[in-house]
Amino acid sequence: MEALHGPIRNYAWGSRSALAELQGRPAPSVAPEAELWLGAHPSAPAAVERDGERVALTEVLAAEPVRWLGRPVLDRFGPRLPFLLKVLAAAAPLSLQAHPDAEQARTGHAAEQLRSGAHRNYVDPFHKPELLVALGPMEALCGFREPGASVRALAALGVPELRPVIDALAGGPAGLAEAVRRLLEWPTAERAGLVAAARGADGPDADLVALLAEAYPADPGVLVALLLNRVRLNPGEAIWMPAGNLHAYLRGIGVEVMAASDNVLRGGLTPKHVDVAELLRVLRFEVLDRPVVAPREVAGGVVTWAVPVDDFALHRVTVGDGRREVTLAVAGPRVVLCTAGRITVTDGSASVTLGPGRAGVGPAAAGALTVTGEGETYIASTGLA
Repeated sequence: MEALHGPIRNYAWGSRSALAELQGRPAPSVAPEAELWLGAHPSAPAAVERDGERVALTEVLAAEPVRWLGRPVLDRFGPRLPFLLKVLAAAAPLSLQAHPDAEQARTGHAAEQLRSGAHRNYVDPFHKPELLVALGPMEALCGFREPGASVRALAALGVPELRPVIDALAGGPAGLAEAVRRLLEWPTAERAGLVAAARGADGPDADLVALLAEAYPADPGVLVALLLNRVRLNPGEAIWMPAGNLHAYLRGIGVEVMAASDNVLRGGLTPKHVDVAELLRVLRFEVLDRPVVAPREVAGGVVTWAVPVDDFALHRVTVGDGRREVTLAVAGPRVVLCTAGRITVTDGSASVTLGPGRAGVGPAAAGALTVTGEGETYIASTGLA
C-alpha cells in the first residue's frame, strides 16, 4: 500500500465545506469542491509519489500492468483500472442524468469520434453503473417511481398545461416515455411560464419544485423530477444506479464507486451540454421499486453493498471499540479511503496510515489487506471472484 493523492473537481454544485472539513482543511474553500477522484480515469487520474515527485496512477499501471492489475483483471477489462472511487459533496442539485449500458457506450463513442469535445456525450467506450453510500444525511432523485404517484404530484400543482403529461402517466409505466418526452421537449418560449406556474402551486412536492426552480427557472427538468423516487438516505444506506436510470443527487456527501467511465447523458438542470434525443434513447422507462440498498455484514467489522456487476465492489471496514484489526481479501487492485478516525492499512509489501479524507492504493499482487487502528475506511476493488 502507498498514499494516493486524488484531484478535486470544482463543479458549480459542489460544497465549499464538506470535502475541506473531511480532510481537515480550512473552510469555506475558495471554489466549490464537488468530487474527490481516486482512480485512474484519464480525465483526472490520482497520483502516487515516486522519488519526491507525483506520478499519475495511469502511468504506474501502464508500467507494471500484471503486478498492479493482475491477470484476471487484464483478461476481463484490459490494461486499465475498471473502477473509480469518489467522494461526492453536493451543496446544490446535480444535473438530471443517466448513463449508457456497455453496448450503447461502445457504439456511441465510436460514432462521436469526429464531434468536438464540448458536444460529445461519450468521452470513453465504457458503461457507468454506480453505487453511492451516504456519509451523512443525503437526498437524491433516483429512478422512475410508480406513475400513479407522479399523476398525483403533477395534478396537485393545478397547472392545466400539464394535462397531456398527466394523461400519459395515467396509462401506467407504458406512458412514462411519452410523459418524459413531452416535458423535455416543451417549447422553449413556454418553459419559464410552465415552471413559474408549478412553483407557485401547493402540493406534497412543492418544496422540491421550489428548490429546483430557484436554480433553473426555465427548465422543464423541474417537472421531470416529480416522476422520480425522492430518497432520503441515512449514513450507510446506498443508492444503486444501473444503466438507463434517470437520477439527480440533490444534496449531501457520500462515497461513490462506479465503473471507470465519465459518460453522462443530461436532460436538464445544468448549464452543461444537454442532448434530449440521446437521453431518451438510452433511458429505461421502467419503475425502480427499490432504489435504496442496505449494507450487508460479511464479517466482523465489515459490510458491503451487493451489486450485479464485476467492475467494482465496495466494502466498509470499521475498527476500534474492541476490534482493533480486520483482515479482508479483495480481488485485484484496491483503493482505500479513510472517512473517520485514523487507520493503518497493510498489504503483503507495505503499510500506509490514513486520516479522514486521505487515500491509499495497492497492487493486485499484494494479497489481503489488514486494517488496524480506530476509524472507518472504504475499500474499492473489483467484483471478480
